[in-house]
Amino acid sequence: MSIIAAQGRIDGTRRSFCGGAALTAALPFGLAGTVAARSATPQPNPLLAAGPNPSTGFAALKQIDAGPLNVGYAEVGSADGPAVLLLHGWPYDIHSFVDVAPVLAAAGYRVIVPYLRGYGTTRFRSGDTLRNGQQSVLAADLVALMDALAIPKAVIGGFDWGARTANVVAALWPERCKAMVSVSGYLISNQEANKAPLPPQAELAWWYQFYFATERGRLGYEANRNDFAKLIWQSASPQWTFDDATFDRSALAFANPDHVAIVIHNYRWRLGLAESDPHYDALEQRLAGAPMITVPTITLEGDANGASHPAPAAYAGKFSGPYSHRTLTGGIGHNLPQEASQAFAPAIIDVDKTCCRAGSGKDLGASRRF
Repeated sequence: MSIIAAQGRIDGTRRSFCGGAALTAALPFGLAGTVAARSATPQPNPLLAAGPNPSTGFAALKQIDAGPLNVGYAEVGSADGPAVLLLHGWPYDIHSFVDVAPVLAAAGYRVIVPYLRGYGTTRFRSGDTLRNGQQSVLAADLVALMDALAIPKAVIGGFDWGARTANVVAALWPERCKAMVSVSGYLISNQEANKAPLPPQAELAWWYQFYFATERGRLGYEANRNDFAKLIWQSASPQWTFDDATFDRSALAFANPDHVAIVIHNYRWRLGLAESDPHYDALEQRLAGAPMITVPTITLEGDANGASHPAPAAYAGKFSGPYSHRTLTGGIGHNLPQEASQAFAPAIIDVDKTCCRAGSGKDLGASRRF
């Protein structure tokens, strides 16, 4: 099956950025320092299930205190290798990268795949912490995890919520993001802009966001979260023939006690229907300006993505460093890393190599593609 129809460019006249000048933004974790810590010892992974072709799961999970969270994560590869952080979205989990991680590990990388807040074995360290799903909070979680793991800089890849989180880290903390692979491109959100109505067909694609805005929607998601997630999987990836074992393995992550609260807050916050945490207001103000992303980036899109997503031409101008876009053909949907691991993993390797070339001062050339 044909996978990649690349439409790429690296503009050699643009300013290459690989680390560069840091954007100062303090992590607002003042309240987290007073909470009790949980054990950071490795935990067995309960999310193993047999599947026909893809890898069945990660061998073990680890736990570590990071900011307000005790984060559950999979780690694959050499502890001394260059770090790669892979971020899942909703309603998915770390198994979106179960076939990507071993490829990167074999290439020498240290691969970290964390559960986002509200998923899997990630837990809040205090019952008093706001169960908050706004975009800057998820990005701050990732920076806190990097601090806890003593990772100064990493290549970051993600899709859905994970791509937005990668975008925010790259925009606000470029000194922590060596390079980025982002499915569906530039996804940084603006609450005020989100208040503007969309054409009816576009509004239809966001039906679940409006459902979640109601108490009926919150109760419905609480009662039917697995059936809800399977419906999203099917509509967002209409040509992906996943089996029950593959879905059930990921669905275990939705049993997290904070899952519903985080999901509902995330979608209500986008429409201005849920309060922000004031500790993050300064970060959100900067994000509202749609900041440029300067780190080397590859954006990916599947030709059968059934979820709402921007056209590549709409966001190409938001990347001022070395940049390339790749459209994947062959019926690839929204969960791109799991549906097309053979394209996602090479994109991580390619963008890292490009970062190294840019950092070396070599002329990338306007016609060079990666």
